[in-house]
Amino acid sequence: MADVPLLSSAKDRIATAHAMIERYNAQDADGYVALMTEDACEATYRGAVLREGREGVRSGLKAMFADFPGNRAEILTSYALGDTVVLHEKVARSPEAEPFEVMSIYSFSDDKVDRVEFIR
Repeated sequence: MADVPLLSSAKDRIATAHAMIERYNAQDADGYVALMTEDACEATYRGAVLREGREGVRSGLKAMFADFPGNRAEILTSYALGDTVVLHEKVARSPEAEPFEVMSIYSFSDDKVDRVEFIR
C-alpha cells in the first residue's frame, strides 16, 4: 500500500478554509466560490440553508459585500479532523461595528468545500 501523506488532508484543508477567508476579506466572491463544489451551500449549524449552490453563494456574498464594504473576518483558531475544518472567527461588519464571534464548519468533498455551517 502506497503512503498517502497526511498533508493532503488536514493541512491542505485548513489552507483551503484560510484561503476562503482571505478571499472573503478581499470581497472576492468569485475567488471564494472557486474553492467550492458546484452544489455547495452555506447554512446555519444543523439548520436552514442560507445560500444554495455555487451561484447562490456567489450572489449572496456579492449582496452582503455591497451592504458591508468594510466587513472582515479574523481567524482566531483552526481545527481539522477528517473531511472537516472548523474555524473560530471574529467578524466585524465595519471598522466601527462591534465584532462578533462565529464558528464556521467546512465540510469537504475531495479538495473542494461542499458545505459551510455557521454557529453564532
